[in-house]
Amino acid sequence: MKLLVISDIHGSLYYAKKILEIVEKEKPDKIALLGDLYYHGPRNNLTDEYNPMEVSKILNSLKDKLMVTKGNCDAEVDEMISEFPLKEYIELNVNGYNVFLSHGHKYNIDNMPPLGIKIDIMMYGHFHIGFIKEKDGIIFANPGSISLPKENSKHSYLIFDENRLVLKDIEGNVIEEKTLNKKI
Repeated sequence: MKLLVISDIHGSLYYAKKILEIVEKEKPDKIALLGDLYYHGPRNNLTDEYNPMEVSKILNSLKDKLMVTKGNCDAEVDEMISEFPLKEYIELNVNGYNVFLSHGHKYNIDNMPPLGIKIDIMMYGHFHIGFIKEKDGIIFANPGSISLPKENSKHSYLIFDENRLVLKDIEGNVIEEKTLNKKI
């Protein structure tokens, strides 16, 4: 399965349209949105072409491919305009790897979930800085923010395909990649 991972849209219609371009180019089987879909948040500036209702229309057009976690800026009212559920976290098996998805404000590299599950890969957003790291035998990956990158990072997303994690900028240029050990 080819998984596209995006986080922190924060209501930007401009970058929601970029998601459609990325989907067309990458042709993922599934899309994981890691929260902060519509609201820009009190600590962030308004995003380019801030328009949460139009962003919801674009995301709803992708609903058959979406898996979505709830971010710290997402509220019950956001679920009213979304034709897909927003979950606290998602556990799934992708290409033989146990993957844990969350927004990142609760569970991240420094605060593992107390679930007693085996995690091979944890993907989360929230920090607006993309990376792929390994710690204690677990791969941690953050797609960064597609609309509001921080600390001079790029507008970015992740692709997980077969046994490769690739962090790309919105033009599709590789920022960082990691080939994972084959699962037995």
